[in-house]
Amino acid sequence: MAEAHTHQARAVRTPTMRARPLAVDGAFEFTPRSFPDERGRFLSPFQGPAFTEATGHRAFPVAQTNHSHSRQGVLRGVHFTTTPPGQAKYVYCPYGRSLDIVVDLRTGSPTFGRCDTVLLEPRYYRAVYLPVGVGHAFVALADHTLMTYLVTSSYAPELELALDPMDPELKLPLPEGTELLLSDRDRAAPTLAEARDQGILPHYADCLALAAELHA
Repeated sequence: MAEAHTHQARAVRTPTMRARPLAVDGAFEFTPRSFPDERGRFLSPFQGPAFTEATGHRAFPVAQTNHSHSRQGVLRGVHFTTTPPGQAKYVYCPYGRSLDIVVDLRTGSPTFGRCDTVLLEPRYYRAVYLPVGVGHAFVALADHTLMTYLVTSSYAPELELALDPMDPELKLPLPEGTELLLSDRDRAAPTLAEARDQGILPHYADCLALAAELHA
C-alpha cells in the first residue's frame, strides 16, 4: 500500500474555480466560474488542476458516474463504503436543490464525528469532494432534485454501509419543519456507537494510505 502523504488544506482560487476546505479533514467545496452569453452559459463542475491544487492529489480516477432523483424531503444517507477498498466521491446538483452533508466517520481522524454542510444547486454549481472514509448524506429541498456523483469505484452492494441519520450523536443539521422520507435500509441502519462497537467504521490511517494509492 502506498505511503500516505500530508497536504496542508487551504483555499484555492484559479481563473475558473474556487475551492475551500470544509470542517471535515480532507473534504472540500468547489465552486466553478460560470461563462454566460446570449445562448445560456457554460461551466465545468470538475477541473483536474484545481482539484490537485486544493487536495494535493494528482488525479481523481472516475470508475462510475451515478445520478439520484429525489422528491422534496427525501433524506439519503449516511452512506459510506467498506474500507478497504474505500471510495472517494465528488458530488454536485445539476437540478433542484439539496443540503449536502459530510460526516467524518474515520476513527483516529482529528475531525472524527464532525460534520459540515454545503447547499448544492445549479445557480452556483458548487460541488463537494468526500475523501475515502467520509460519510455522505443529503436532504432534497425541492422536488425533482438530481444529484450527480463521480466515484472512484464501481457499485458493489456488499461493500455499501450506512448509519442512522437520525442518531443524536451525529448531530446532523437536518432542516426543521420538514417531513423527511428515508429508505427502510437507512432507517434501520446502526448508530455511530453501534457501528463503532461492530468494528465497521474506517480507520483514519488506512484511509490516508488508500487515498495515496488511489490518487497516485
